[in-house]
Amino acid sequence: MARDRSVILRVVQNMFLHVFLMTVAVACLFPLFWMVRSSLMSKAAIFTDHGLIPRDPHWGSYATAWVKGDFGIYFLNSVLYTVCVVMGIVIIGSLAAFAFSRLRFPGRNILFTLFVAAMMIPLPGSFVPLFVLMSKLHLANTRLGYVLCMINVGLSFSILLLKTFFDKMPTDLEDAARIDGCSRLQIWWHVALPLARPALAVIVVYNALNVWNEYILATLLLSDKSLMPLQRVLMVFNGAYQVDYPILMAGLTMTALPIIGLYLLMQRYLVKGIFSGAVVG
Repeated sequence: MARDRSVILRVVQNMFLHVFLMTVAVACLFPLFWMVRSSLMSKAAIFTDHGLIPRDPHWGSYATAWVKGDFGIYFLNSVLYTVCVVMGIVIIGSLAAFAFSRLRFPGRNILFTLFVAAMMIPLPGSFVPLFVLMSKLHLANTRLGYVLCMINVGLSFSILLLKTFFDKMPTDLEDAARIDGCSRLQIWWHVALPLARPALAVIVVYNALNVWNEYILATLLLSDKSLMPLQRVLMVFNGAYQVDYPILMAGLTMTALPIIGLYLLMQRYLVKGIFSGAVVG
């Protein structure tokens, strides 16, 4: 009798847990659904049609958003910035984290503490120093200057996460690679990085999202509109007195699709990376 009661209690608990998780999932996905729904409606119907599915879908908003906002130029800019920044953070961050974890040199703990302390500085607080530095280096209003600034923004978190991961990496693997004649760089490339794929997935998605959605630093650092990232397109649809909501929602949908696709592609490693502190490998 007691066993049957415990089974019923477990079933009820699982049912409530699944209902709660489904509610959270719907709450998270509904804004995305509403965005796509609004992009398929006309400007007049968006305030009058309250149904979940548009009665008369209009796909022309996507073509209008692409042409009106010069979507192609800014899209390529954002892809270039995202790829360069993420690659820079992965290479520099993993090398620095591997050095902090495996090498012993004077000032190691102090340098690592400074990197971690940089995470406490809010992002807007670093804008003025970055702009002054880029201006003195004659890198303001250049793609290279913006890429370097964004690498600086995401480096501290990446080093902290990877160092924690490398600290838990078995030393036996490193010793075996050294016996086979591998150098420090070869151990980093052939041993450390393959084992750190879950943590790298977290870093890739986190920093790609930051770069893809960044607008304020780009506005401050880049004065040439042809160098601006994709988020600049969305400002074209915000008029001084009115907003073309269907076209704006179409632009938002096209902006969100690449980063959603990246998340779905990296989801398997991302979930493992969140709990990577427990098991390495």
